[in-house]
Amino acid sequence: MAQEPAAQAPLHTVQEGLNLNTFVQQGPVAAHVLLRSGSDPRVIVAFPAGNSGVGLWFEKVPQAAEWTMTGQPQPVSGTDAQGRTLHGVTFRAEIRASRLVVRQAVLSSIRVLRDYQALGTAPAEVLVPGQTQARTLLWARDRLDGAPGYKLSLTAEQGTVSDNTITAGPDGRIVFTVTALTGEQPLTPFTPETLLTDKAAADPAARAALQFLSYHEKFMAGSWRFNTYFGRDTLMSVRMLMPALQPEAVETGLRAVLERLSHDGNVAHEEDIGEFAVLDHMRAGQGKSDTPTFNYAMIDSSFMLAPVAQAWLLDDPRGKARAADFLAEQDQGRPLGQALMTNIRFVAQQAQAFAKDPRWNNLIALHPGMDVGQWRDSNDGLGGGRYPYDVNAILVPAALDAADALARAGLLDAFTKPEDKAMLAQLSQMAKVWREHAPVLFQQTVHPAAAQAAIARYAKQEAVPAAPALAAAQRPIRYHAIALDAQGKPVPIVNSDEGFALLYGRPTSDQLSIAAETIGNAFPAGLMTGAGMVVANPVFASPELQKTFSRNAYHGTVIWSWHQALAASGLARQIARTDLSPGVCRQLLAAQDSLWNAIAASRSVQSSELWSWNYEGGAYKVVPFGASGADVDESNAAQLWSTVFLAVQRPAPATGCGK
Repeated sequence: MAQEPAAQAPLHTVQEGLNLNTFVQQGPVAAHVLLRSGSDPRVIVAFPAGNSGVGLWFEKVPQAAEWTMTGQPQPVSGTDAQGRTLHGVTFRAEIRASRLVVRQAVLSSIRVLRDYQALGTAPAEVLVPGQTQARTLLWARDRLDGAPGYKLSLTAEQGTVSDNTITAGPDGRIVFTVTALTGEQPLTPFTPETLLTDKAAADPAARAALQFLSYHEKFMAGSWRFNTYFGRDTLMSVRMLMPALQPEAVETGLRAVLERLSHDGNVAHEEDIGEFAVLDHMRAGQGKSDTPTFNYAMIDSSFMLAPVAQAWLLDDPRGKARAADFLAEQDQGRPLGQALMTNIRFVAQQAQAFAKDPRWNNLIALHPGMDVGQWRDSNDGLGGGRYPYDVNAILVPAALDAADALARAGLLDAFTKPEDKAMLAQLSQMAKVWREHAPVLFQQTVHPAAAQAAIARYAKQEAVPAAPALAAAQRPIRYHAIALDAQGKPVPIVNSDEGFALLYGRPTSDQLSIAAETIGNAFPAGLMTGAGMVVANPVFASPELQKTFSRNAYHGTVIWSWHQALAASGLARQIARTDLSPGVCRQLLAAQDSLWNAIAASRSVQSSELWSWNYEGGAYKVVPFGASGADVDESNAAQLWSTVFLAVQRPAPATGCGK
């Protein structure tokens, strides 16, 4: 039975396309309520506790219907059939539809709900039939290992219930009270005071999103679909948020990554916890254990750890003062510094082949049989590439440089072995080889005539203006290919990964010019649109490849909030240099101005994961990703690395380049 709701929780509500999102975080309850309108209505409640959730999918309705929420969701605690405590929310929802027919209820891990949303299937052992009790539909079950599980109930206040069908009343409305509960162990949220410093921007939406995703145990990557640890998301978010985070929050992120390293120092991409861990062990014939399992399939995250550690432990005075104590902290009997040292050994070993013989086939490739391996982790995100630009040209040398800096500062002394001495002595030279020889393997030049022809064709195809892009193509268009394919051939996608070079490296003047032009040139010569900076531009690719990089593709011609922040943070870092020529400085400042204008134009969706666009009425318009039936997925309304604008803020005019 459910107990009385607690006092009203701090709330954050976001309407994004067809999704009405409400976030609740109070006491032992953290919940994200999502009501999906349209012709395929659904209700999802996602809990950071155990990355668990409950979802209810309805059959298609004849006419698109819109949800509204009456009042605010309230945190609530209840018990299961055995008297064990469950936590969740209760809320009142309304929809104008003649009837709703339940297609499927899924109560399990969010990973299971994600798969059901994408594929329409779920493991048979987690599915339970609903029970009808007067005006209430009820689903409840234990977790597969017998631990406290999940409960979902709908009680009709207007309309009638019969089996799996809810029929509207005479006024055409269905109104019901929903209670959603989980038995997973609650996490410990940060308070606003322990999370952010007074340097953080006064952005209520971003603050609320970050608050919901931040816990003393770890940061969540995004909600509703990624309510648990992701290594890359944690590292990139901590790096860009660092100036605005309290020290304890920074160290929570670093600690979470160090605690989840593989035995050889690889950074975990994602963790399977709660019932999804149980499913993992059952499939492996290991019984019904809920011991977390970890995914180490990505190749980029391991090269991010050392640069972020350097940024905190050496470059930030707050972290530098705490460095020795932090590295001495124990995780299951092992100092965190020892864990960091295993990662540095891993980085050096991975980088060794190219450092000795800098040929393309000694670059770091995606794992065999994998189509993904870095942040563009959809099947077509690299256009069939095997050797990503960001990993090889930027992150590897950055990791080597950072490891060298940490070693020279003496922070690793207590954690090294005698055999590490030779390896550490080589790091600087290895980084130099990677910096000098890797980027040129990806560099592309398209001469004006060919560029103008490609731009004209593609602009017509996409129904966007060509003139601004053609103006940029009066000179050669230079960019770095998104990846090399299995034969070492560049995949000709203009891309936003220059942001990594700007944030983590010290590019040459020529490389800075390429980055500024790529970011600042008008789409489709470069990446800049009135709705934001797209992360990929296939203007110079084949028609077949262009189709996979559409504005409906997860990593296509869409805008990711954190990549705009990455570029903005990187540009600010480079503009702060005092060794730039006036010409390069002007290019960087122009790119910075264009980027911040685009960021301002998309402020309404800034904390979202990503968005798409349309060109209509002579202007680019933001379109929520997932609003179109053609979109391959939907965007999270709260995304960890999209909150980084709390720290990444527009600089004052005429600052930088020594001013």
